Amino acid sequence: MVKEIEKTAGVPVVHMCTVVPISQTVGANRIVPTIAIPHPLGNPALSKEDEYKLRKHLVEKAMKALETEVSEQTVFED
Repeated sequence: MVKEIEKTAGVPVVHMCTVVPISQTVGANRIVPTIAIPHPLGNPALSKEDEYKLRKHLVEKAMKALETEVSEQTVFED
């Protein structure tokens, strides 16, 4: 679906996921790895402040991926 949105609407899409090979298989162009399957965008073991920092970092990474021109599948690691 992410690939189709980019192709038909011309809107860049970031696929944030816990299992990168699945994102690659479905054809996502911009892939941001996340934390864990039950908590992709957080970690309940962290303090409220640390979890906020973690989530902010992931969203900032996704925003940077949106701004980046790609010609092939790209995984945006730290």
